[in-house]
Amino acid sequence: MDKVKILDVKGLVCPAPAIKTKLAINEMETGEILNILATDPASKNDIPALIGRLGSTVLSITELKGVISFQIRK
Repeated sequence: MDKVKILDVKGLVCPAPAIKTKLAINEMETGEILNILATDPASKNDIPALIGRLGSTVLSITELKGVISFQIRK
């Protein structure tokens, strides 16, 4: 079973969600999954762009009641 980590950055605004995401990914092992929960609309563009630069993969992006959920595999 894949190891999954949760990063809750709800309530934070740019650039804090991206910075915290980068720090979390740096601490992960290859193959681990990170679920990021954000509320800043800018995250919809910022997080996927960051993930691409870091060489990780965005598995899914969903939004429910103003919370954007990203599932990332390092």
